[in-house]
Amino acid sequence: MPKFLIRYVRFIDRLNYRIGRIVMYGIFVMVAILLWSSISKSLFEPSKWTLEMAQFSLVAYYLLGGPYSLQLRANVRMDLFYGAWTKRTRAKTDVVTVLFLIFYLVVLLYGALDSTAYSLGYFGGNFFQFYWDLISGVTSDIVHLRFSAIPETVKGMTGYLEQGPTAWHPYLWPIKVISCIGIFLMLLQTISELIKDIATIRGVDLRADEPTARLHVEAD
Repeated sequence: MPKFLIRYVRFIDRLNYRIGRIVMYGIFVMVAILLWSSISKSLFEPSKWTLEMAQFSLVAYYLLGGPYSLQLRANVRMDLFYGAWTKRTRAKTDVVTVLFLIFYLVVLLYGALDSTAYSLGYFGGNFFQFYWDLISGVTSDIVHLRFSAIPETVKGMTGYLEQGPTAWHPYLWPIKVISCIGIFLMLLQTISELIKDIATIRGVDLRADEPTARLHVEAD
């Protein structure tokens, strides 16, 4: 296997492994929010923010933890024949099925980027240009050490910020940005899995070096 592909696999695996090990504790954040929701409803005035914050934390937990789950191969499978196949046969099957997943994630990321641009007040058709202008403006401020100008730059390039329709009216762009990051990381991890499956078919085991290798219990 080319060295740059091996480096890619190792970098992405370690990145998503570390993110996943942190995000896994997000379950306690959700529990704390829901616990406070129950307490506030019983003893005080019910909090307006708890339900949506629990939903937002669940989205972050699910999307940012997805790549880590894929590394562990902990995603749900319907296994009728797969488990009895050899490692190479399973890899050949995975190479085909993972292409469908990559296509789905690309479409999902496109929609997420479009929705995030809308939440930032962009209602045009070319949201890629919107992101380019926004990133270029902020980068220019950073390069020229105009840190105090960054909020004004962002404000000048964004419009009406989308808010939720509930009584709390939360801004929706933070969770949409997190969704884009999670989907993008999932796409990178899926490509990593594709490379590892191709390597397995060629007789090279890249999974032995991945950070989650010690957690795998797998029979050939």
